[in-house]
Amino acid sequence: MVLVFADHSDSEIKKSSYEVLSYGAALAEKLGTSAEAIVLGTVKDDLSTLGNYGVTKVHQVSNDKLNNLDAQVYTKVIAEAAQLLKADVIVFSHNQTGRSVAPRLSARLKAGFVSGAVALPDTSKGFVVKKNVFSGKAFANVSINSSIKLISVNANSFQTKKNDATATVEQLNITVDEPKVKVTSVDKVKGEVPLTEAEIVVSGGRGLKGPENWKIVEDLAHALHAATACSRPVADSGWRPHHEHVGQTGIQISPNLYIAIGISGAIQHLAGVNRSKTIVVINKDAEAPFFKAADYGIVGDAFEIVPKLTEEIKKL
Repeated sequence: MVLVFADHSDSEIKKSSYEVLSYGAALAEKLGTSAEAIVLGTVKDDLSTLGNYGVTKVHQVSNDKLNNLDAQVYTKVIAEAAQLLKADVIVFSHNQTGRSVAPRLSARLKAGFVSGAVALPDTSKGFVVKKNVFSGKAFANVSINSSIKLISVNANSFQTKKNDATATVEQLNITVDEPKVKVTSVDKVKGEVPLTEAEIVVSGGRGLKGPENWKIVEDLAHALHAATACSRPVADSGWRPHHEHVGQTGIQISPNLYIAIGISGAIQHLAGVNRSKTIVVINKDAEAPFFKAADYGIVGDAFEIVPKLTEEIKKL
């Protein structure tokens, strides 16, 4: 059986979870077995609708102690659930929760683990998982030989598939330890689209010359219903908050569309965005390194091009 961890935030299932549910269902079909989901904590969504993404059952450990991530507590609960349900493969999103829990779970279950998978495993000769390496510059094919296998899946690397099926929801009676860290308050960054969940990201760099010019980035993002981001020099200069910094030392993203405005494309920035499916670069410097990584490039003044682009998108 393939067990898929469905992550949630503010009691709502995350968008990234729908992708791994589809991935888990496709893997289960390939292995000739079933796909089931596990949800920790209290969720206001109708969990039976997770069946739309291919799982037949949803196992919930409904306990308020699980509403905030504690990696050690989560690991113990999921390990017990996996053994109880006799899971052969466990699938996570390659996000904060997956990065925190999956390695611990791998050690506890003595299970082989591949992080950041970008495709379904090749089962023709064993169980071989394809993943990104060297900050997305190459791929590695990693074989898992253990009886229990763990995979975390990179965002936007597998197409979400939806149907009309529903899943049965069952409560798992598992003892939950008291978390060692107590969350007393949560201050969340608020925005129209969370950066890590965004399918489209519009990003700006030092070419915008100052924070007073950031409106052209925001206007284009609003027209596309996109998230906004920035390069590290912009965040370091205080033009934009650090939670918008994408790159090797910031947030690593993989949207369907990444638009870079006035960003030269240093290797550290590319390491955080090169998993984007389509990259569009707007820069007046025709020799900017970013053009080598771009799918589409516009050489010209961003202050002339971006407002015109925004207006044309609004017309559509």
